[in-house]
Amino acid sequence: MSLTLEDVRRIAHLARIAVDENEAADYLRQLSGIFSLIEEMQSVDTTGIEPMSHAQDVWLRLREDEVTEPDRHESFQSVAPQVEAGLYLVPKVME
Repeated sequence: MSLTLEDVRRIAHLARIAVDENEAADYLRQLSGIFSLIEEMQSVDTTGIEPMSHAQDVWLRLREDEVTEPDRHESFQSVAPQVEAGLYLVPKVME
């Protein structure tokens, strides 16, 4: 994918970033390098390769899914300014 200076200016405008002409030319060079690297990586044949979740062969230790903390729901709500039906009531922020 090849970019133009106009593409860089449009991207900067959409991102609300102020970019002058010198910066735009520099960003064009950097983005073009990134896109050429992506094209190079996409050209690699990966058939028969399994996706990996991590670059190293690591495993997460799993634990039982059980409650370990006491239920303090009522004590938290006892100090809340307003509660109704187990829910915290907050002031309306937007109309």
